[in-house]
Amino acid sequence: MDKRSFFWKLGYLIAAGAVFMIDQTTKAWAIRKLRFGDDIPVISGFLNFAYAQNTGVAFSMFDDGGDSGRWALSGVAFIASVLVLYFFWKTPRSDDRILGALALLLAGIVGNVVDRVRLGFVIDFIDVQFGSWHYPTFNVADMAIVMGAGILILDMFLRKDPPNNKTSGSGKNDDHISRDNS
Repeated sequence: MDKRSFFWKLGYLIAAGAVFMIDQTTKAWAIRKLRFGDDIPVISGFLNFAYAQNTGVAFSMFDDGGDSGRWALSGVAFIASVLVLYFFWKTPRSDDRILGALALLLAGIVGNVVDRVRLGFVIDFIDVQFGSWHYPTFNVADMAIVMGAGILILDMFLRKDPPNNKTSGSGKNDDHISRDNS
């Protein structure tokens, strides 16, 4: 990797660090302002800030695992963050969409695992509802994870280059075919 690519990717990691800091700062605010039931309506009937402790994963799944569940989920998140970093460094510098998505995933995963290791649960505080429909409470790290995953899914549909494949449709090596035609 050349020096320019390294510093460009370092910029993505700095942005991921900024998202992580925003997540941790907003969670600290939620603890101070919302923990004792002082919900704050932002848009009446749609958006509230309301404190919640999530001991599980997305939508509070696996929330009854106790201390062993906490450490198992933390271990899975740690492995996921290592894999995201691995793919981040393997991704070409020119693939900004993937680098941005991986940076968002990394920030979100680390933001939630820090809560889980430090507190035993993840702090959620963004509460969205529409009429009788109520979405599970979430946080900035969750938004980063969803956006990063969404960008990766979108990239699968937008990517125009075929998979890196050395064989043509006939199963023969492309280099061999081009030499036969010259």
